[in-house]
Amino acid sequence: MNLEGGVRHTPTPIPSPQGGGVLAALPAATPMMEQYIEIKAANPDSLLFYRMGDFYELFFDDAEVASRALGIVLTKRGKHQGSDIPMCGVPIHAADDYLQKLIGLGHRVAVCEQIEDPAEAKKRGSKSVVRRDVVRLVTPGTITEDRLLSPAESNFLMALGRVKGGGFALAWLELSTGLFRVTETTADRLVADVFRIDPRELIVAEPVFFDPELKPVFDLLGRVASPQPPSLFDSASAADRIARFYRVATPDGFASFGRAELSAISGIIAFVEKTQKAERPPLGVPEREAAGSTLFIDAATRANLELVRTLSGSRDGSLLYAIDRTVTGAGARLLAERLTSPLTAPAAVNARLDSVSWLVEETDLREGLRALLKGLADMPRALTRLALNRGGPRDLGALAAGLDAAAQVRHLLAAASPPAEIASALTAIADLPVSFAERLARALADETPLLKRDGGFVRPGWNAELDEMRALRDESRKVIAGMERDLIEETGVRSLKIRHNNVLGYYIEVTANHQAALSGTDALRARFIHRQTMASAMRFTTTGLADLETRIVNAADRALAIELGVFDELVAEAVGHAETIRAGAAALAVLDVSAALAALAADERWTRPIVDDSLTLEIEGGRHPVVEQSLRRISGQPFVANDCDLSPAETGKFGAIWLLTGPNMGGKSTFLRQNALIAILAQAGCFVPAARAHIGAVDRLFSRVGASDDLARGRSTFMVEMVETAAILNQAGERSLVILDEIGRGTATFDGLSIAWAAVEYLHEKNRCRALFATHFHEMTALAEKLPRLHNATMRVKEWEGEVIFLHEVGKGAADRSYGIQVARLAGLPAAVVERAREVLHRLESGETSGKADRLVDDLPLFSVAARREAPKPDKPDLLREAVAALNPDEMTPREALEALYRLKGKAGG
Repeated sequence: MNLEGGVRHTPTPIPSPQGGGVLAALPAATPMMEQYIEIKAANPDSLLFYRMGDFYELFFDDAEVASRALGIVLTKRGKHQGSDIPMCGVPIHAADDYLQKLIGLGHRVAVCEQIEDPAEAKKRGSKSVVRRDVVRLVTPGTITEDRLLSPAESNFLMALGRVKGGGFALAWLELSTGLFRVTETTADRLVADVFRIDPRELIVAEPVFFDPELKPVFDLLGRVASPQPPSLFDSASAADRIARFYRVATPDGFASFGRAELSAISGIIAFVEKTQKAERPPLGVPEREAAGSTLFIDAATRANLELVRTLSGSRDGSLLYAIDRTVTGAGARLLAERLTSPLTAPAAVNARLDSVSWLVEETDLREGLRALLKGLADMPRALTRLALNRGGPRDLGALAAGLDAAAQVRHLLAAASPPAEIASALTAIADLPVSFAERLARALADETPLLKRDGGFVRPGWNAELDEMRALRDESRKVIAGMERDLIEETGVRSLKIRHNNVLGYYIEVTANHQAALSGTDALRARFIHRQTMASAMRFTTTGLADLETRIVNAADRALAIELGVFDELVAEAVGHAETIRAGAAALAVLDVSAALAALAADERWTRPIVDDSLTLEIEGGRHPVVEQSLRRISGQPFVANDCDLSPAETGKFGAIWLLTGPNMGGKSTFLRQNALIAILAQAGCFVPAARAHIGAVDRLFSRVGASDDLARGRSTFMVEMVETAAILNQAGERSLVILDEIGRGTATFDGLSIAWAAVEYLHEKNRCRALFATHFHEMTALAEKLPRLHNATMRVKEWEGEVIFLHEVGKGAADRSYGIQVARLAGLPAAVVERAREVLHRLESGETSGKADRLVDDLPLFSVAARREAPKPDKPDLLREAVAALNPDEMTPREALEALYRLKGKAGG
């Protein structure tokens, strides 16, 4: 079958060849395979989607990889170097689904399209191959298709820049929206900054990627990180590359970038140019994020606190899931960004809080605003698809709907007196191109198709020629009938007919006796051209009829061409307004987030926190936002609120430390986490689940909660615990908030107690931070007498008729029991084990065994049988003791001593 003509070849499946790599074409290779090998050689690190008619085909190793990844049949096509060529393929119309799966598995795909009409290839000869080339490299960080992106999640591409002297910088962009940021970083906080942004793809210069000192970083990131040619990151030529891309003389007008920042920006722009080929995405200018402007949260803390996803990887159950009330995709992405990057400057935090407070009070405005924004199309992503020639009429429709909604929002808030952040957003909305919005509304039909090639998206009345072509296409019979009536009136021949057949096309027919009416004079003969004489009729045509016939035949093609021309004009105008459209869309996202957080505060009875530059951290009636919602949804039970005060004492300079003791299942971990989450929410610009909260801005947040291992890197649970604890003790400062749970429990009792003891002293004396330290080492409560800023707190319980009731209340004082056996019983341990554990605990606590394991084993009958089974016979130890006691070494000769030794050995059975 002719593959070039669009019919898929379906050969019989056979085993794939051994070692079938793509090297170089042999003279015996077919022209098509030569072309494939040449294109593949230029894209060795990507799976090549090679366009053949209505399918993308993959060959050689690519076919084997794709067949396994996609679960599709591996077939063959011809031979190469004496072996069968493995092949598999996917249909064009379903390509997005397959791309999504491949990208999700970390693969990169080069999309190779036919770049000429097959008819042109035939003109060059029967063996000529349709010209093809890679039009795009699809990588995890460069996806723009709506079907491949989550509306509520950003899809960041990130680049790491490094210059001599150790300077680092990160640049990241969202290709689908144009958002572009850059910041300086250090080797110590590199991993934390990467995890804060959570990119789908991180590109790094090859020398940096293979630097042994950074290997642990890239091992942790796995397939997210990929090496790239160092030329992309050349800091010497970076400024020129950036200036060329933005078509400016110098990037100095954007910000004062350091060399590492320029390297990162240049690298990411070069990668975008490499992957997007001839298309130029409408990227915003890189915004510089000042170092230290966001709350530092290391990777372990981010995971432990489950900010955007749980430890199992689910969004459901995370903090973001609990607070998200946004109604637009852009708003959801902005909320996630604020939650993962809380601010450290109180003035900026309070500007956000002012917006939320205003909308909490303005209930009608809030609900009206949310109604207008609900379901709003994603303008930035639609704009990017249009700019990259991947968009369609619905993307233009998304812009039209978004611009219309923006106008309604502006009208709704026109008479209001909003705070600064919302006022700034309204200014950006006011700058949106009104005339372009009106043109879109007049030009686009109410219902638009997905693909521009389908036509029908231009509104009737927008283009006169288009309306005429549509009339010819859709109402040709009416047009012909109209011409027929005109000719009858002109000639007076009532029997005149305009007919059509496959030989003559359209023609005018009159009976033989009316021939003179159409050809009786030279003028008539010049106008009515004779076509055919029949026995009883004559057939003619006219120049006008011939032109009409041509127009009817070509009307559909011409109508589509006109629509495509209108589409291109509107796209060019949209791209010309890219900056203002992007700014307006960002403003709508700000309004969505502010209104959503106000709705959350009103629904959940949250309060506005005080955020300032002090070292205060005082929370009254604090609640865990996720647990509270879960309790209400599952059981309807209220959450027990608790206070926390880590503020400096009146005479002290540094924050306090609470040493929290109490039973298992008492709520220690929940209490620890809720205070950390309240601090994060406050600095993200959100109201908090508390009766009152005063948060002195935290610059670093550390959390060591829960137990996990890292077997892939040879780390036990205890080693992971120690590594994370070391990071905290080495980095925390006086403005930090530290959450530590059960430090030292993964090793021997005295070792663990010693480590926990020393860690608390270090936090108090060296780090001088605000901290919550939960422990089951009750001996540590004695530290409160030694360390003035250390306070004991405990989870309250009540015992009733042998049962323990967990009150989940935090109070002053120290616990003397952990109630572990009661928790074990609740967990379902066999009754015999629970009772045995009670007996062991009683003897240990009463001191009956003096803490010695050998006496404990002898005294406790469950284990004594096994101990006696292994014990020596009772007579042997007695005989040996008697024999040894009878010896007098001072009176023995060496020979006698040797003989005595042999006798003793014999008595011992040896």
